[in-house]
Amino acid sequence: QVQLMESGGGLVQPGGSLRLSCAASGSIFSIIAMAWYRQAPGNQRELVATITRGGSTNYADPVKGRFTISSANAKNTVYLQMNSLKPEDTAVYYCKFVSASITYWGKGTLVTVSS
Repeated sequence: QVQLMESGGGLVQPGGSLRLSCAASGSIFSIIAMAWYRQAPGNQRELVATITRGGSTNYADPVKGRFTISSANAKNTVYLQMNSLKPEDTAVYYCKFVSASITYWGKGTLVTVSS
């Protein structure tokens, strides 16, 4: 059973940076895209960024210019570099892998932006 595991979350001051990683425990064939979502307390889960296997990226407006998604396809790993963090970025961040036949979700990593 393939599992996704996020890492890199934690407490950071406003203006700081964090790098999230998400790796698959096994092989996933025919990955179409990878993505990061987040869910703040009391809010619905929202899309943060996506990257296709070909390297095309897309970002939610609140994070454009501050976050960068990247991937290491051979390692089935996706990253999210988060700079200039704001308190409103506080949330549990989830990764998602989309293959031709199934979608995988990680269990999430908490990011807290606070002074």
